[in-house]
Amino acid sequence: MKWEKFYDQAYIWLISTGLRVLTGLIIFLIGIWLIRIIRSQMRVRMSKTKIHSSVQPFILSLTIPALYVLLILFVIDLLGFQLTIFTTIIGAFSVAAGLALSGTFQNFAGGVLILLLRPFEIGDSIVAQGQEGKVTSILIFYTVLLTVDNRTIIIPNGKLFNEVIVNLSREGKRRLDFEVKLGYAADIDKAKQIIIDAINSTDNILNDPPLRVGITALEIDSIRFSVNVWLVPDFYLVTKIALMEKIIRNLGAAGIAFPKAG
Repeated sequence: MKWEKFYDQAYIWLISTGLRVLTGLIIFLIGIWLIRIIRSQMRVRMSKTKIHSSVQPFILSLTIPALYVLLILFVIDLLGFQLTIFTTIIGAFSVAAGLALSGTFQNFAGGVLILLLRPFEIGDSIVAQGQEGKVTSILIFYTVLLTVDNRTIIIPNGKLFNEVIVNLSREGKRRLDFEVKLGYAADIDKAKQIIIDAINSTDNILNDPPLRVGITALEIDSIRFSVNVWLVPDFYLVTKIALMEKIIRNLGAAGIAFPKAG
């Protein structure tokens, strides 16, 4: 008699619940198979696109676990379990994690956007957050700059992406502007030619756009020449020093008068 009741209850459970469990198991296995296909397809597509190689693992690490969580929640709901408690726990955990890691998430989002949109690349010289240097590394949470005086600057990507970024290398050339003051007794044509000759004999100066040398201001005690030349960005500081020293030496050697101090 007891066995008959057991079999009856087992049969009822098998009809009412067992079929649902079997359906949930089948859906779970099919879901895992589909997620694996999605993961492989995402890898193939991202490798064919211009998505930076540093971003691809992070996209997969966010997308694939999310799909697994959705699959598990769907199967649990299919089996008839109440998700209210799970939803409350997940919601509370998400709020706590969001508050604790808000800065980290901001840096992560900034890093992803930098790698996707590419406002600068490794090897570019940029000015950002009051710092100027060459980009040596773009990581998912921060970017590393190396300054001309060999200082390593680490800038969080959240702050970096939300502020103005000046890319000094993207256009392939950079203009150098400076002024030379000469006394009124100076031979203007001779001084101008000396400056132009110094420019033409200095390395890393570009011919296009053309150079520009001319008087831009007449002061009480001096004439002000403005010099505009285009340079290769990577050699900006070296070329600036070499050119200015050459101009001063050549003007002095030619007897060009400089204004007297005071």
